[in-house]
Amino acid sequence: MTNETAGRTGFGWRVLALAVLATLAVAAPLAGAAPNADERPAVVNLNTATPDELEALPGIGAKKAEAIVEARKARGGFKSVDELVDVRGIGPAQLEKLRPQLRVSNDAASGGAAKP
Repeated sequence: MTNETAGRTGFGWRVLALAVLATLAVAAPLAGAAPNADERPAVVNLNTATPDELEALPGIGAKKAEAIVEARKARGGFKSVDELVDVRGIGPAQLEKLRPQLRVSNDAASGGAAKP
């Protein structure tokens, strides 16, 4: 192998190493990034939320989401977030964890007029 060939081969490895390091430098912080403290979780209106929107809440899976929708239909809508404890599988502790993300309103456009 000549010095010229060895120099090109060494250069190739250096470029590859730099590319790998650059990728790791960008990807590593993103992989372990904590949610921004300024980001607030979405607020869900119990009277208009779809099962998918309910499942986005922590601790709510497909069965609980369907139970919430069924309870909403059965009672003609929720009047208060507190009524969520009447849904099978949701107790007071879970309600308190979810409360900041829940609202009750008959009109999705009412926004701030929704009852916590």
